Amino acid sequence: MSELLDMLHQHKIVAILRGIEAQHADRAAQAIIDGGVRLLEVTMNTDGATSIINQWRTKFGDGDARIGAGTVLDVEMAREAVAAGAQFIISPNLDEEVVAYGAERGISVWPGCMTPTEIVRAWKTGAEAVKVFPMASLGVKYLAEIRAPLNNIPMLATGGVDIDNIGDYFRAGACAVGMGSKLVNLDWIRAGEYDRVTERVRQFVDAAASV
Repeated sequence: MSELLDMLHQHKIVAILRGIEAQHADRAAQAIIDGGVRLLEVTMNTDGATSIINQWRTKFGDGDARIGAGTVLDVEMAREAVAAGAQFIISPNLDEEVVAYGAERGISVWPGCMTPTEIVRAWKTGAEAVKVFPMASLGVKYLAEIRAPLNNIPMLATGGVDIDNIGDYFRAGACAVGMGSKLVNLDWIRAGEYDRVTERVRQFVDAAASV
């Protein structure tokens, strides 16, 4: 098991930052880390994503946190993310070239998959874990069903997680969850309310730990 996969199992939550502005990025990351989340993802369709990844990697990525790139659709985007310092790559789709690119370089890639066929293809290509997406539409019963025959493949469930149902995702077999706006409120960040961000993150961390 790689260090990143071990952290995924241990910390259980990946914070997804989409659309955050560069001037708020560092303080937002610190607020999230203070709340107990250690895996931070900047989506590549965020303006200035590679710059944010680079500055987060410099400031936080060699300590307790690990910095990744999300919404990585192809190998070119993967190259840009890794050049910026991304320590892991997450995609909404399965591109086997991206998985192979990461495997060759020791970079964890967690591709987006929906069907059992995609999940097994990703696993055979070298993905250590897969992102089951879109969970908000598929539902936790779907996750439980596919985990039964595929229980050896770690699954990061993304979409639809909130404070009331996070336990259901883990009971259905997720090793971790990916969370965006329900975890990190960008309006609070833009208003400088970082303590509220930290407290919200801590609530989710505590809820995940209690399962």
